[in-house]
Amino acid sequence: MGSAVEIVLLGEVSARLGGRPVELGPARQRCVLAALAVDVNKTVSVAQLTERVWGDEPPSQSRATLHSYLSRLRQVFAGTDALTLDGRSNGYALTTDECAVDLVRFRKLRDEARGQRDDRTVVRVLDEAAALWRGEPLTGIGGDWAERTRDRLVRERDDAELDLLDARLRLGQGSELLAAISALTTARPLDERVTGQHMLALAQAGRVSEALEVFRSVRARFVAELGTEPGAELRRVHEQLLLGEEVVAVGVPRQLPSAPAQFVGRHQDLAELDTAMRTVGVAAIAGAGGMGKTWLALHWAHRNLHLFPDGQLFVDLRGFSPDERPMEPDVAIRGFLHALGLDANRIPADPHARTTLFRGLTAGRRLLVVVDNAVDAAQVVPILPGGDTCRVLVTSRNRLHGLVTAHGARPVGLEVLADDDATALLANRIGATRLDAEPLAVARLVDLCGGLPLALSIVSARVLTEPELSLAAIARQLEELGLGALDADPSVSVPVVLSWSYRALSDRQREMFALLGIAPGEDIGLPAAASLAGVSTEDARSTLRSLEQASLVTIDAGSRTRMHDLVRAYAAEKAKQADHEEALRRLVDHHAHTAHANDRLIDPHRPLIDLPVAARGTVMTQAADRAGALAWFDADRAARLAVQQAAAARGWNDRVVLLARVSHAYHQLRGHLDDELTMWQTAIDAADDPADRVVAHRIMGSSLGQVQRFDEAQRHLDEALALAEHVGDPLQLGDTHGTLAWLWASRSQFHRAIAHAKASLPHYRQAGNLMLLAMAHNNIGYCAAEIGELGQAREHASTALEIFLALDDRYGRATAFDTLGRIEHQSGNHTESIKLYTDSLSIYREEEDPYHTARALRCLGDPHLALGDHDAAAAVWRAALELFEQQGRDEEAGQVRDQLAGLPPGAR
Repeated sequence: MGSAVEIVLLGEVSARLGGRPVELGPARQRCVLAALAVDVNKTVSVAQLTERVWGDEPPSQSRATLHSYLSRLRQVFAGTDALTLDGRSNGYALTTDECAVDLVRFRKLRDEARGQRDDRTVVRVLDEAAALWRGEPLTGIGGDWAERTRDRLVRERDDAELDLLDARLRLGQGSELLAAISALTTARPLDERVTGQHMLALAQAGRVSEALEVFRSVRARFVAELGTEPGAELRRVHEQLLLGEEVVAVGVPRQLPSAPAQFVGRHQDLAELDTAMRTVGVAAIAGAGGMGKTWLALHWAHRNLHLFPDGQLFVDLRGFSPDERPMEPDVAIRGFLHALGLDANRIPADPHARTTLFRGLTAGRRLLVVVDNAVDAAQVVPILPGGDTCRVLVTSRNRLHGLVTAHGARPVGLEVLADDDATALLANRIGATRLDAEPLAVARLVDLCGGLPLALSIVSARVLTEPELSLAAIARQLEELGLGALDADPSVSVPVVLSWSYRALSDRQREMFALLGIAPGEDIGLPAAASLAGVSTEDARSTLRSLEQASLVTIDAGSRTRMHDLVRAYAAEKAKQADHEEALRRLVDHHAHTAHANDRLIDPHRPLIDLPVAARGTVMTQAADRAGALAWFDADRAARLAVQQAAAARGWNDRVVLLARVSHAYHQLRGHLDDELTMWQTAIDAADDPADRVVAHRIMGSSLGQVQRFDEAQRHLDEALALAEHVGDPLQLGDTHGTLAWLWASRSQFHRAIAHAKASLPHYRQAGNLMLLAMAHNNIGYCAAEIGELGQAREHASTALEIFLALDDRYGRATAFDTLGRIEHQSGNHTESIKLYTDSLSIYREEEDPYHTARALRCLGDPHLALGDHDAAAAVWRAALELFEQQGRDEEAGQVRDQLAGLPPGAR
């Protein structure tokens, strides 16, 4: 009786039982199955079914015919209990494992791929999704509904195919893709995303001139046929090809969480959103907690994806989280810039410059921005996109009057669900058959929950777990807990409903639920949750799934778990103080030890760190490679900051410093200097060991120097040097002198810089660290060249290069090539200088280091100019200027503009 069911919509409409095809009957009967399968496990009203099968003018006997079709389909599937066709009070539902429908499997795989950072995984998952397609969707059925749905599904397939091409292009597979992409450009000549992919594929195949010709041809068509220029992303690809730079696939952000599966009603609210998006472009949805604001925003967004071909951005501003401060707008902008494809090192250091860059990148794009849980208008205004082609949906518990008055946002006030919609929500969750048997109890449950979607969802989840209880008995239980007919006040209804649901949990589930309430951060990964509870990852996965089935948590495609803030506040009240402290210790140790293991993959040449023993029950993991390590750091970035703050609040000072140390290489690589400064300030405040204080002040000074806060940086480095001399550790002394050398060089005080660089040499020799010894020699060479002592400069830089070659340190070689290039240029050996600078530039690009790439490009222009090659100098300086502007390095950008202005007019 349990034969596996498969329903095929992505091709000819068909079905299989136990792997064998079944006969579904005539076309309209197949259409009935398809009309239910596209909304599997949801109620489809009789009116909707009729319209889908017959259109706007059904025959007079349509209802009787519909009953006949459904009866025959029930007979087709009578041999299995894995699928039922349920008659409900307001319609019908196809009830089965949702993954029995190939369309659902396709969408789950597509969403999983969009949540991945590793392109090989993206390709594997999207290949699996593509294999589900067997031709044109809904083949064999006709009518207006089928045509509309077919068109929508084809767009979904095409978007997934372009996502797959982007991932393969990022893996450098352009040569293999040329034929397929060329065919796409013929079919879609004005599609900028396809054109960008075509140019990238040609460039990767070594046919750059053809790629440039593609742009010229498309630009001419845009101007002639549309009266406009191509968009910013396509122009960026063109400019990078002109400069001979490596280019990456044009990114389309897709940050929306999945659509809510059990959405009902809200027709008037959806109509208001339609009007707002069509007119003013900004809508502010306001309502009490648990009212379904996020569900409404996501339902509208997913229903209108076709309006936003340039992507969708999403951010939870955490305005009402019980244990966290609301997110700063600048943090949201940084996340958006990453989603738009900017490497962290291309993001300016200055917050105002970041805002300007975001608005410039979004101007002219058809983007949707969903801003969830805003506390007030001041939190939203800085992250509004540029231009008038983007649309913005904002949710908040407060009415955002400032957004309405100053920016023309349309307010949409959300009230509780009407009784009919609340009943439909329960029917979708627990089935119409059970509701029809106890209509008075259903009415009482709806009344008790006050039409609040969050309370209704929790109640329905509990009903499903206790089928032996009548609905009347469940209503009585809620009344016994003190829940009367409410007016949708979540401060009353949700805690009572939660207490009732909590009582049904097992001891293990209760413990995990309570601990999730006190876990720092907005969400938590599976190994971290296992550490929190002191169980295996498999046990944690099982427990979290049980909590998800009870509608107490949500789990995304990346296996990260989060709670509604009202649920979280209730869970935190259940955490016992003693267990609470032990659990947080395990969580802190999980982050510290896992970060340390992954840090070694990111920067294996760093000195080893002595780790404290982890608390018993801590789960520790390590990625398979460097890409996996970066993905872990990316996913846990916000959680790691929150965990460090929690450790500091409890006086676990050694862990506070350790978390900052093991995050350092990641912050530098990604350019997250705001996180770096926050974590090291916390470390300074917490560190009580003198050696830890040396490290904390030294790295704080270095990070402040990177954002050009030189006076503050100097104070921290002076403190670090005094502490290092007191501690007497040679490595600490060498590092502090080395950092002071870098800071003085950044301020063009090269005599002081040389003194500190030379002072570091004996300490590094004593410590036996060859890599740092080589860096010190290179620093001396660089500074000596700047003050004209070329003999000394060449001697030290050459020594550095010899050590880096012996260590097989590519990044070290790049820095030495860079320094020797400057020395040869100042010596008049300009051709040799160009060769050395070009060698360093190649390594910086391969290492994905835009910060030093910009500097190398600027330096490369000098020997070109000295040889009279003005065009070459102009090309590399323009490339350097673009990077400096993107990174917010305004002083250096101004210097390059002056250099370009000094060139002959024809070369600029």
